[in-house]
Amino acid sequence: MIYQEIRKETLERLREKYPEGCRVELISMNDPYNKSLQPGEQGTVIHVDDIGTIHVDWDCGSSLGIVFREDACRRIE
Repeated sequence: MIYQEIRKETLERLREKYPEGCRVELISMNDPYNKSLQPGEQGTVIHVDDIGTIHVDWDCGSSLGIVFREDACRRIE
């Protein structure tokens, strides 16, 4: 996995869409070592870091982040 630079505007949009405390649902994770998260898992956003990774406190106990341009999640209400 190669981290690509993220544009400032894109990072701002991610932080607006996924603020601390919002709930998300995993759509997909491109991580061959992931054994705990499957599509449909839900969790609470901790923060979005400077490379666009959405850090999540998953309900199942995992703390894996959603990597920008690699993984996918959606905000849930």
